[in-house]
Amino acid sequence: MSIMRPLVLCSAILGLSANTAFADVTVDTKYGSVTVKDNVKSIVTLHEGALDVMSSIDVSVAGSVATRGSDTVSDYLADKQPGIQIVGTARETNLEAVIKERPDVILASNALSKEQYDILSKIAPTIVPEWSFSTPDAWRNEARLFGKAVGHSADVERALNAVDKRATTLKKRVEQQVPADQRQVFVTRWMPQGPMIMSKDLFAGSLLKLTGFEPQDGDLLKEGRPHSSILSLENIAVIDQDWLFMATLNQDGKKAYDAAKQSAAFSRLNVVQQDRVQTVDGQVWSSTSGPLAAQVVLDDIEQLLDSHQ
Repeated sequence: MSIMRPLVLCSAILGLSANTAFADVTVDTKYGSVTVKDNVKSIVTLHEGALDVMSSIDVSVAGSVATRGSDTVSDYLADKQPGIQIVGTARETNLEAVIKERPDVILASNALSKEQYDILSKIAPTIVPEWSFSTPDAWRNEARLFGKAVGHSADVERALNAVDKRATTLKKRVEQQVPADQRQVFVTRWMPQGPMIMSKDLFAGSLLKLTGFEPQDGDLLKEGRPHSSILSLENIAVIDQDWLFMATLNQDGKKAYDAAKQSAAFSRLNVVQQDRVQTVDGQVWSSTSGPLAAQVVLDDIEQLLDSHQ
């Protein structure tokens, strides 16, 4: 995160803080209780999952971070937030851009450091979830936290219930179509150098589990890491289970899949030979979370089931 020119920013930050009124909503966060006024008008999200949550309940966001591999928000959210301003990336926040939006509240990720929090909280109440990605239902807890912070708890609950209802329907299909001993699945992010295994505890893995699949990560992840190192050709066989979701950050997943099949080690995998590989949007499957992203993941699971009836 950029923390340059602190003296130049100081007066602007203090000017915003001086106008802060007593708030009506208090929430518990990673860095203690935070109070937010009830008539929030300008929201800045420094976490793609927070932008998803706001979009799922039709709440406009003034500024957000660009998604991984892009200079704007994820494609699936672009039409939900017309005119949104980019205030940085997941790794680096542009403080000047944040201040320009005069936020009433800032919604951040669990990864936000205390140093960054101390700076941002001088601009506006800053909400940092206390749950790491490996905490069961972390994305749901985040959604409820963000919804409460902006006074839309009931709307968020409806969005989550819609996800659960659809997942239950898909689970019935999985139980009918996929034998119990053929439900193991890997999620990989495909890089030019090869695949990385995504943690089974991540957002997408939780949805696969909810629909009856058994997400795996091959015990190759270091503790606290969301993904493995890039697999070598010698280790690529570890992903050869019943199903494979191949997430790419570019638009043409099929092209990436076809290129991967040029590798003899990859093309020999049973999961490839049995045509049980589904290409998916890496922005959704490996970079974000939230009710709308959940619906996209469920779309992909449904497509997999439709193509293997």
